[in-house]
Amino acid sequence: MNGEQKITPDHLRRRAVIYVRQSSEGQVRHNLESQQLQYALAPRAKGLGFGDVEVLDVDLGASAAMAAKRREGFERLLGAVALREVGLILSRELSRLLRTDRDFCQLVELCQLFDTLLGDEHTIYDVSRMDDQLVLGIKATMSVVELKVLRMRLMEGKEHKAKRGALYPRLPPGYVWAAPGQVAKDPNLRVQEAMHLVFAKFRETWSIRQTFKWFRDHDVEVPVTQARGGTQVILFQPPRLTFIGDVLHNPFYAGAYVWGRHPVETVWRDGQLRKRRAPAVPPEQARVFLPDHHEGYIDWPTFEEHQRMIQRNNFRGESDETAGAARAGKGLLTGLLRCGRCGRKLHVRYWGKSGTGARYLCPGDFTAAGGRYCVAFGGATVDRRFEDEILRVLSPLGIRASVEALDRLSAEQDDHRHAIQRQVQQLEYDAARTFEQYNAVDARNRLVASELERRWNETLEELARVRAHLHALNDRRQPVTAEERHAFVAFGERFADVWHHAACPIELKKQIVRSVIEEVLVDEHPPGRLAFIVHWKGGSHTAFEMEKVSAKSMHRTADADLDVIRKMASRYGDDAIARVLNKLGRRTGKGKPWSQTAVKTARRNHDIDGRALSLVDADVLSLQGAARYTATSDTTIKKLVDAGILPMRQVVPFAPWEIRRADLDSERVRVVLTRLKQTGRVVLGDTSDTQPELFP
Repeated sequence: MNGEQKITPDHLRRRAVIYVRQSSEGQVRHNLESQQLQYALAPRAKGLGFGDVEVLDVDLGASAAMAAKRREGFERLLGAVALREVGLILSRELSRLLRTDRDFCQLVELCQLFDTLLGDEHTIYDVSRMDDQLVLGIKATMSVVELKVLRMRLMEGKEHKAKRGALYPRLPPGYVWAAPGQVAKDPNLRVQEAMHLVFAKFRETWSIRQTFKWFRDHDVEVPVTQARGGTQVILFQPPRLTFIGDVLHNPFYAGAYVWGRHPVETVWRDGQLRKRRAPAVPPEQARVFLPDHHEGYIDWPTFEEHQRMIQRNNFRGESDETAGAARAGKGLLTGLLRCGRCGRKLHVRYWGKSGTGARYLCPGDFTAAGGRYCVAFGGATVDRRFEDEILRVLSPLGIRASVEALDRLSAEQDDHRHAIQRQVQQLEYDAARTFEQYNAVDARNRLVASELERRWNETLEELARVRAHLHALNDRRQPVTAEERHAFVAFGERFADVWHHAACPIELKKQIVRSVIEEVLVDEHPPGRLAFIVHWKGGSHTAFEMEKVSAKSMHRTADADLDVIRKMASRYGDDAIARVLNKLGRRTGKGKPWSQTAVKTARRNHDIDGRALSLVDADVLSLQGAARYTATSDTTIKKLVDAGILPMRQVVPFAPWEIRRADLDSERVRVVLTRLKQTGRVVLGDTSDTQPELFP
């Protein structure tokens, strides 16, 4: 009995669902017989009397293991069962439906509640019956155990093979199989030289992006591995940025075999178990680490040095060793300073109107409530002091550096030219091989001959282009003359002048500094004095101290200007004080003209009481106010003041005149103004009526 008698008319009125699933995309592409067997259940459902049969194959390629991604098709199936739309669920074997106890309990409970039958290729089960439920439970348990046993065996075999250094999903570019289980460098010299060039250029630039940029700018191709016809082939093409990074991060190029660097962990997220790939662990902490496994392009100490430099260039990283790549910021010591109090790296902030003024600071516990910075100081003076120290150390080596720069320039040209020469040799071989294929085909078979002719022409065109590039490089290659070598040596003798030259980029200066300095410890003790300990490359240490120069001390307001502000602040506003200072030819501490804001800032910094607007006193008038009050002109008031008839007070030169209204109403001033109105002339001296006239 296969259980067909358990199917009732009520079941037949609903639809039968054929659930089709395979665990991975590889099974979907290659295990076609399993798919066909599952799809073949549809005719069986028709034979059982179901008129409505649905094939649910949404979950092809979806795993049902614990913490796998949710199965859309299985969830849709559960929903249809809960709506009482399904009479029978058919699957070739229960492992297609169930992989975990959770899935089994959920499905069996719904099928029991809504009278839905389960079936495989042999038997129909009614989960409302105790015997059928027991059989299904045993089969589900066996399916789960079987899966775990198979997975455990596969993983043990895989790890055992990895411990022998024989598990290779795919060899990276630059390596080939020399014999079964043996790895060797690619015998193609162009491949080897291209890989060596990647590491050589990184050691020159110490930057992944700059290495990538050099290959792109010089049109130098790199080998990449591609799958064609089931085998791995090497193709040459311009590099991608990710290619350079992958090569530099791969310990395989250092002769080490590493397996299990990315452990898979199960986490609880959004109410479900999820599997995620953890970040890569250091090669030494991987599950399998076999140093000196094969011949490398670099040795292991060089690989470790490269990783440290890449980590330091990662300015967004969380590591405290982060220094960042040399960029165009004006902070010369960016990434090299470490706090002598808490041990943290100092950050750099750029300020000022143009945003180029560097300021170094240690965050300390500033983010916490009531925290403060450990050390903070301006960068301009400190950078100049370090420049003097670096020039003192490097200037004696300037001549040797000039000679090495000449050699490096020549070597860089040779690297570029050699890479293009190898490309020409490869294209010459490809052109000859393509011609042989074209020459071997029957000319009457135009379908084949025309395609081979097209390939041959394309190869010849590429060969001509690369040859032209090589000729251009040879034409530009000029031997260094004695005069040029002498000029380079002279540059070395004047290293300080070259350093301070306006055309010397800050990025180059930073690279020089990082080449000779490992780290700098800084502390402020006593307050106002900075102490530095310089850790040079190679293990030497030097120490020096300097006064801490703040922005206030560098741009301090002159005492004479402060005296003017103090004298005028009691009565006059900041705008009036600024006008007087500008008329006196004064400038702020930063060398700029005075403004109302600058006066206000100076008063605040030096605790001078004042106001934004001048006070208005009805009893005290300015020059213009006195002229308006007497209905005369400024010239008349000035004559009265010069003659000593009208008293006037002026706080500082160019400050507004202060003339009291009572003095304008005095007898002497009134007489002069009366005579002015009568005669139209300003008569100074004795103007009384008793004075006889000299000329009747």
